[in-house]
Amino acid sequence: MGIFNNHDKKVIAQLCKKSEDISNEITKEINEFIDDLNSEYEETKVAVTEFSSFISELETKLSPEEINKLHSFSTRLNKVKRCAKKGVEAMRELARDQRKATRETIREYEQYLYV
Repeated sequence: MGIFNNHDKKVIAQLCKKSEDISNEITKEINEFIDDLNSEYEETKVAVTEFSSFISELETKLSPEEINKLHSFSTRLNKVKRCAKKGVEAMRELARDQRKATRETIREYEQYLYV
């Protein structure tokens, strides 16, 4: 005789299915966010390079003070780019961790079902 009766197994199976559905929905949303974030990042990542080229063109026409301001702004723009890249990478990690947690949770439910 098993540890769980049929009613207990049914409840555990329902919890497993509900947990899997919730996890799959979260994973789907995370993946959508990743796609959006990544496509926006890809569209704008060249802006920093273009801006740096533009600064190089302007340097001969500006005063040293204005050049320093532009370089300062360029440095801050590079930080924004790095932050955006880290955001995309963090979302990828979050998606990976979510998939891993889902698999582990389902595995644990299945252990109880087949005890």
